[in-house]
Amino acid sequence: MTNTANTTAIACNVNSVEALTPGISRVVLSPEQAAGYQAGQYLQLVLSADDKRPFSIASIASSKLLELHIGTPAGDTWSSAALTHIEQQFRAGLPVMAEIGLGQAQLRQDSKRPVILLAGGTGFSYVYAIAQALSAANASQPVFLYWGVRHEEALYYQTELQQWASQNKQFRFIPVVQQPGTAWQGRTGLVHEAVLADFVSLEAYDIYIAGPFAMAGVAREAFAEQGAHREHMFADAFAYI
Repeated sequence: MTNTANTTAIACNVNSVEALTPGISRVVLSPEQAAGYQAGQYLQLVLSADDKRPFSIASIASSKLLELHIGTPAGDTWSSAALTHIEQQFRAGLPVMAEIGLGQAQLRQDSKRPVILLAGGTGFSYVYAIAQALSAANASQPVFLYWGVRHEEALYYQTELQQWASQNKQFRFIPVVQQPGTAWQGRTGLVHEAVLADFVSLEAYDIYIAGPFAMAGVAREAFAEQGAHREHMFADAFAYI
């Protein structure tokens, strides 16, 4: 699979920065020139020539905008510095620079296999883009989107996904909460274990995974033991674990 990366940094105007939760922000960028990428690819925000920070793109190319979900939990400095840079450029009316269309875990458009999308935390932005692309293509295969979070407040797009599921019988949304509050009535525990509980065999599925590297590694091994083919599991994390 060739990488369609635009390795030249493109100037992107900052349209908006808004809080989705106290620790997660939604950033919308408008590239000043055409930015080619595929659903499931990521960009690198260029803070300097020697400091480039990757973020999954939550939008699809037809939108003409780049949507990012940036998590800045307490104690985090890596993502916080990137968000601070974006906010500073936004306030100054200046663009940010980004290398767009990176990664090898993009949606395989020619596959007709049913799809499992697995996300932990803000890894959701990756699977959200793939889900949008499948919807835009009027894909006929079943799609199961599993989103694991620590607390239910982090399910910032839950309402939209529930609406999708109610309108499309081929799309299912399964949120999974590790530390639920007393009002939570959905699934609990580890998100990859919810997948294992729901499928006797994963042999027939294309599986796309995003989230902490440790989660991606554990999920890959557990899914393989339950029949998933390694060549049909996709995650950019696999290149590093």
